[in-house]
Amino acid sequence: MTMCATEPSAEHGGAGHEEGVTAPPGCVLSADGSYGARLALVGNRLFPERWTLDGPEPYAVPLPGGRPEEPGTAVQPMGDGRVLIHRPADGRHAFSLLYPTGPGTGEVALGAVACPDEETRLRLLPPAPCGRRAYAVAVGPRSTALWLVAGGAFGPERVAEVPGRCSGGAWLDRTGRMLALDRESGGRTKAVVVDLGRGGEVSPLLQIAEESDDRVLLADPDSGLLLIRSDAPSPGRGRLGWGVLGSTLPVRFPECLRLPDCAVTPFAIQPGQALTPEGCAVALRVDGALGSWVGVWRPARRRIDHLPAPEGWLAGTGRWTTDGELRLPCATPAMPCAVAVLHPPGPERQSGQERGETGEGPSAKPGQPFPEGGSAPLAASAVHRPVPLQQAPLGRLVTK
Repeated sequence: MTMCATEPSAEHGGAGHEEGVTAPPGCVLSADGSYGARLALVGNRLFPERWTLDGPEPYAVPLPGGRPEEPGTAVQPMGDGRVLIHRPADGRHAFSLLYPTGPGTGEVALGAVACPDEETRLRLLPPAPCGRRAYAVAVGPRSTALWLVAGGAFGPERVAEVPGRCSGGAWLDRTGRMLALDRESGGRTKAVVVDLGRGGEVSPLLQIAEESDDRVLLADPDSGLLLIRSDAPSPGRGRLGWGVLGSTLPVRFPECLRLPDCAVTPFAIQPGQALTPEGCAVALRVDGALGSWVGVWRPARRRIDHLPAPEGWLAGTGRWTTDGELRLPCATPAMPCAVAVLHPPGPERQSGQERGETGEGPSAKPGQPFPEGGSAPLAASAVHRPVPLQQAPLGRLVTK
């Protein structure tokens, strides 16, 4: 079993900060997109920072404590604007909630989780949809413990134990009850569902082929759309695919999601499309030899729209609005807190390349430079019960 135990709240202590540190990439967004949190680099020191994103203009609030943070520190925004901070040190993981108090920073210590086993790794899960709770997983040699680290009654609380080593993490409903994890067991990785409403009951979710590794990357609770990665169609090489939660249809692996010499990672799904999962827009981070840029794809279409990354994009971070607007947090020396707003082609119209015309906004083929000056403008500061996606003939797995 995973060897972790709670400890009483205590002030975090750690070694002094070394010179030459770099800020962790990206920014964590709350489930509803109202807030963001990140570690910002000030000189050679790291400090937490909260971004408020639901007003007319985004703005950042520094949340410095009594000392700089260590590089392994993680932050996550809560739905009420407070920021959860996770400080690991020597097998002990301390959690606190930070909030602004005029010129200073208030801190509520929540307690700690001790993991004396050197092989155990504890990390925060993506923000829970309810915004009131936060969870972490402690991955041990043979099992994974799920911890409620914020929002409980008496500090960190162990809520489930899952046999096997788990990675990933995606919420399948709006209440924060159904959690998808990728469980490694018997040399294979399969996605499972942990039902927190039934004491952590575990059931299978993604089982494409007996010998395949099948992972859930993203899930949209409104439409049930799942973005997955599996090596079922190409043994030994993972491919992006999609399915629908609760559907008995097999997962599909569109050819357009295979980009030679590029890494493609989905990071946001358009919400609010309850009856039309095929029309949901999916934002992709594409990494190639020339850098990173944004891809937009919909299951109903046979192509990706490639868009230049805005200046200062905190790569891999962003959210959709229900009406199809993609908002990407950015930070530059001139504008340390900004949001780039993209308006990709909608499902009702084809892109310019498909019509043989010049489309709206800059675009380019994968691996090709974007038009000069093509950066996006910066804007100033009910539970689905999962049905396992079962094995299907490989001839049906790959579609255009």
